[in-house]
Amino acid sequence: MSDLKASVSETKTSSGHVGFHVEGYEKIEYDFTFIDGVFNVDNPNLADCYKKWGRVLAVTDLNIYNVYGKQMEKYFQHYDLELKIHKTKIGEKAKTMPTLLSIVDSMNEFGIYRKEPVLVVGGGLVTDVAGFACAAYRRNTNFIRVPTTVIGLIDASVSIKVAVNYGNYKNRLGAYHAPIHTFLDFTFLKTLPTAQIRNGFAELIKISTCSHLDTFNLLDKYCEQLIDQSFGRAEGSPKELIDAADRINREGIHEMLKLETPNLHEIGLDRVIAYGHTWSPLHELVPETPLRHGHAISIDMAYSATLANQRKLISDEEHRRLLNLFSRAGLSMDHHQFDEEILAKATAAILKTRDGKLRAAVPNPIGSCTFLNDVTAEEMNEALRRHKQLMKEYPRNGEGLEAYVDSSDTGYTENAKMEEEKIIENAAKKAGQLNGSNGHVNGTTNGVHKTSAKTNGHVNGNGALSNGTSGNAAKVNGNA
Repeated sequence: MSDLKASVSETKTSSGHVGFHVEGYEKIEYDFTFIDGVFNVDNPNLADCYKKWGRVLAVTDLNIYNVYGKQMEKYFQHYDLELKIHKTKIGEKAKTMPTLLSIVDSMNEFGIYRKEPVLVVGGGLVTDVAGFACAAYRRNTNFIRVPTTVIGLIDASVSIKVAVNYGNYKNRLGAYHAPIHTFLDFTFLKTLPTAQIRNGFAELIKISTCSHLDTFNLLDKYCEQLIDQSFGRAEGSPKELIDAADRINREGIHEMLKLETPNLHEIGLDRVIAYGHTWSPLHELVPETPLRHGHAISIDMAYSATLANQRKLISDEEHRRLLNLFSRAGLSMDHHQFDEEILAKATAAILKTRDGKLRAAVPNPIGSCTFLNDVTAEEMNEALRRHKQLMKEYPRNGEGLEAYVDSSDTGYTENAKMEEEKIIENAAKKAGQLNGSNGHVNGTTNGVHKTSAKTNGHVNGNGALSNGTSGNAAKVNGNA
């Protein structure tokens, strides 16, 4: 929520031309609440946000609905709040304008009032797209965010950036639009696939490596347990692990907020939390099946660490400690398509985003950060060649476990790519046919969710079920 204070003064140039100067300051405020069981009827916090309106429009991923939909319906029914749920199927390559338009269509049909908040429940993909829809709808529609993945809880929840992809470019179209409230409920991790826990673990390595040594030490100590036992939310997790996980989560989010809030609109382009985001935006979408976000930034972070070590900014011991942590977590440090050509293209792309400077965040040493602007193409290529040699010492030549998106990201099992492309194409056709009418643009929802409800097979052979009919054994929720 914002409050704009501005002044207007007359101006006169040296050549005698008159005009006006406008100076405005926008107050931005929003809240975070840590709560276990946000949809537990004993917790009225979320319902209290909607008492004024007497109703709720929720946007959520279909996988989330399959696990938590009945609980959501029971929760709002308990508080006598009418609930409509827009269910979307979204993967990295369906994080597009047609998907956004399907959400806008539901907002239109629901008749959202100017200040009425949309409830957005899901991982970073859902909150990004739905948040952008809210930013665009009447130029400024409120929303409340309930993230359900590690990335959503740790990273996407902190930022006010919302976006969709365009072509092979991550988040090329977007806005800065803060939710009025974010509820952080880590019990969602009970039903999150291990692949998604690992995916989000990368974001914690990111912030701790460059800004919080104590958190890095905890990640290093409890790495395997945190991933295997869902950050202490799995049944039977020891108290020591739960306490460590809670400390990691709270301190990680707090550190991110301290770094982000002075620069919410990224007016300053030297950003500590951009560690791992210099070259990753391009090669995340280069493979035919996209890399998960956490794996893409891990490749970037690992390569950046090699570059930093080459410059003696981190010691050989620190370099190995960081690489070993990525490897222990099963995160990617390389992939076969990351070559000098991709490095050059990604560099050219990020220079445009960062106003002509590289601004590559690297550890110096672990727990602190510096920015590199004077790296030549020759130096980058030399570091890449050395990095590739180092990767031969690690399992799978540095490629990660479950590094590419699968049905736990998209809700698809068979013919995933064809189905996703068909959804995008149909949504685009329907959007074109509407021309501003009030009909449905639900290319990503209507007539599709019936098939995904049957996705009860194993995902990537890891035993993580994608059924979604029960919150007990099924591990499905999430977009990264």
